[in-house]
Amino acid sequence: MMRGRLLIAVLMGFAFLGGCNTPPPEQKLPDLAYAQLPPIRLNVRAVEVIWSYEPPYKAPNVDHLFTTPPGRAAERWANDRLKPEGTEGLARFIIRNASVIQTRLKTTSGVPGLFKNEQSDRYDGVLEVELRAQDDAGRKDAVVTARATVSQTVAENTTLNELEKTWFGMTETLMRELNKQLESNIQAHLGAFLIAR
Repeated sequence: MMRGRLLIAVLMGFAFLGGCNTPPPEQKLPDLAYAQLPPIRLNVRAVEVIWSYEPPYKAPNVDHLFTTPPGRAAERWANDRLKPEGTEGLARFIIRNASVIQTRLKTTSGVPGLFKNEQSDRYDGVLEVELRAQDDAGRKDAVVTARATVSQTVAENTTLNELEKTWFGMTETLMRELNKQLESNIQAHLGAFLIAR
């Protein structure tokens, strides 16, 4: 009887230790889409999305680790909102920069650091795009640009799920500002290529 209880206790101990190594459940972050916003109708036959930014895929860049990288969100914005409704001419949506850089912050070392939960990393994001429209004859040419930045720090005890939420929030912030600038600048400088609603 005692032996049976001991065996159960040992098995429960192993189960507990195994549970400690269980990874957190994968979280489902919302999809960033912009089709719910009014379309921007352009008097061109096509809209091209061009990436002039090439992610380095190595430190200190972390944008490639995002569930929704800023550049992909900008590309989605262009595909969802820019609608070619003309018969000639071309619009190019150029992603110039979509980087997020990680900087390690200085934290307290030694025993005193064990009793603190300090900000350990800063993430600085930049999203910069250009929209250029031209007619086939080269008589009309219009350009607008937009640039958004965001900076966010995280604490030492930040979990992976929390970090992914933080990164997602950074992309949302960048896109809100980018959308605001593009809407304003397109109305101000791309009038020759706009089709009234």
